Amino acid sequence: MKPKLEVRGISYSYHSLEGETLALSNISFTADNGEFLAIVGPSGCGKSTLLSLLSGLLTPDEGEICIDGVSQAESGVNIGYMLQRDHLFEWRTIMGNAELGLEIQKKRNKSSREKLHQMLHTYGLGSFEQAKPSELSGGMRQRAALVRTLALEPDLLLLDEPFSALDYQTRLSVCDDISSIIKSTHKTAILITHDLSEAISVADRVIVLTSRPGRIKAIIPISFGKDDIRPLTRRNMPEFSVYFNQVWKELQNHD
Repeated sequence: MKPKLEVRGISYSYHSLEGETLALSNISFTADNGEFLAIVGPSGCGKSTLLSLLSGLLTPDEGEICIDGVSQAESGVNIGYMLQRDHLFEWRTIMGNAELGLEIQKKRNKSSREKLHQMLHTYGLGSFEQAKPSELSGGMRQRAALVRTLALEPDLLLLDEPFSALDYQTRLSVCDDISSIIKSTHKTAILITHDLSEAISVADRVIVLTSRPGRIKAIIPISFGKDDIRPLTRRNMPEFSVYFNQVWKELQNHD
């Protein structure tokens, strides 16, 4: 079976009047269908650049990205991208925000609206369909942003520190909630984060990058015995500290 995502030896440099800056070098990894990967590394190591390459916003200088065995440029797959902030429009209702992508892609119809209505109810936002974003908590807003992303039925989900703007207590709860939703939909997801505990609590594998230029230092499989264990439960299991120390050691080892 082909992996959902295959990254083969990609490198990328930024160019300016001062010269060329190599951001990523020879990055290779795969993600299977339904797998949840987390990517960690020092600040400035190219994590966000990597997501931009995976989304097609940037083109690698070298290497290739394939989705379902087809070159990214030719695959035509739908990629969902969740940013650090929810970017909900205050003048639109929660339903209006959630259907924005469908509207832009001209996919809004009776069937898609019914599915969206069901998703909002399933994910605890049914009674807030006509509310404005300012009436919701930060966690509920981020859940609405996830519904907006999932409404387009993406083949691949890219998550750029989507919980970092929340206070710590809310962040724990929303991370637990949203990552469980994503796993229940069996979507392939890639999360970048500075929070090692967050990475270990949600991921099937953690990819550790070196400092700039970002290279893969290690890929660490994460297993807690069962696939359906929620992130908050993982944090309280004895394996958690073992994985944390392993990832931390890789980040601190500069050899």
